[in-house]
Amino acid sequence: MAADRPRLSRGRRVSLPGVHELLRPGPRDQAAPGGREASGREAHSQKITVYLSAGELLDLERARVTLLARGLNVDRGRMVREAIAVLLADLDAGVEFSLLARRLREPAEVPAPRQEPAGAP
Repeated sequence: MAADRPRLSRGRRVSLPGVHELLRPGPRDQAAPGGREASGREAHSQKITVYLSAGELLDLERARVTLLARGLNVDRGRMVREAIAVLLADLDAGVEFSLLARRLREPAEVPAPRQEPAGAP
């Protein structure tokens, strides 16, 4: 290795939790008397990625602005965590009649195929 070239260093090692830490029950795992609670604004160590259509993202942003107009300044992440908590509490109350199960049973909407105008090549 040439003396004038800096030595490449390896990237930082990331410390990941072990299976015991991931599966250990925590204070958030117990349901509140009225159902589940969302975690709210706090540091979150776990992350998921959710892909939305442009329309779904616009609906989420409209809901955020509607809440803001009524004095509730919340970010989209908090709204999603609250929505998940509500759906999971409903699911806990009874799987067969939960809103989540009913919506998942509905056939998926398939967009109609585009038809070309008459005379198009």
